[in-house]
Amino acid sequence: MGQEWSEMHLDVLKEVGNIGAGNAATALADLLGQQINMQVPAVMWLPLDEVATRLGGPENPVAGILLDIDSQAPATILVVFPLEQACFLLDILFDRPQGSSNVMDEIGMSALKEVGNILAGSYLTSLSAFTGLTFVPMVPAMAVDMAGAVLDYVLAEFGQVADQVLLIETEFLALGRDIYSYFFLVPKPDALKAIFAALGVGFE
Repeated sequence: MGQEWSEMHLDVLKEVGNIGAGNAATALADLLGQQINMQVPAVMWLPLDEVATRLGGPENPVAGILLDIDSQAPATILVVFPLEQACFLLDILFDRPQGSSNVMDEIGMSALKEVGNILAGSYLTSLSAFTGLTFVPMVPAMAVDMAGAVLDYVLAEFGQVADQVLLIETEFLALGRDIYSYFFLVPKPDALKAIFAALGVGFE
């Protein structure tokens, strides 16, 4: 699949990603009650088997929020935070001393799902504005585990997925500390063709 997408296709999605990340920074700032500065995201196609490496290796602990997307261009979204940074995010959210939060308790998991919802919604709103397509996120699920195990969960939960995924890598600065988030769009068959057709970007 990856060979079909040119630099022009990627440039279009970079613009969508930039606007979505700006929306996400604003929404996250409102949620956290802190000014959030955002680095311009890296946007790339990534083979599915390289995702865990991008997240620091298959044994690196992460918190992943999973959302299935109902649309004319159906997909799965995976929002991932390195586990340490997910805990730091919760410390800010609940105004706790650094190192106090636990993503595994019910409150922490619920809060991170909401953060994942907000980030996913920001990108989907941007994509919808560009394409005119409707994207409806389903109820999020969450997995806290090693990166490789989280990806195995994605495959088991959502079944057949593309061999390549779109990665929007974003860096937020909050309270003087960087928070990295990784937004993966895992398209269902022909979903990207539908998105690019709506964008007016055809194929050779």
